[in-house]
Amino acid sequence: MTSTRPKVLTHLWYADGAEEAARFYASVFPDSRVDRVWTLPTDSPSGPAGSVKVVDFTLLGQRFQAISAGPHHEFNDAISIVVLCEDQAEIDRYWDALLQNGGRPQACGWLIDRWGLRWQIVPRSL
Repeated sequence: MTSTRPKVLTHLWYADGAEEAARFYASVFPDSRVDRVWTLPTDSPSGPAGSVKVVDFTLLGQRFQAISAGPHHEFNDAISIVVLCEDQAEIDRYWDALLQNGGRPQACGWLIDRWGLRWQIVPRSL
């Protein structure tokens, strides 16, 4: 983990599987890693101590945070992760990887991964 923390980062709420999702995403994209995983030490509205997991991770050099804290709101089309690709091979690599194990393709370079997160895998020229 870097010594400087960003002031703004994207936080994603997963009903379950935030760590699994972060580890999967880090395996797909270069310059990516899971930086830290911890559980909340006290009870919260989402569950007892130790049941809520928070994950700091980096994708393509960009910091993210995720939480597994039970169903709250499902991901929807109002937010998506945009990946700008240099060529068709890069588009195909990310597209195919993110569709693994239950992802669903959408129109115009959009897809929904197995956790319900929306992605736009598009050429940089667009």
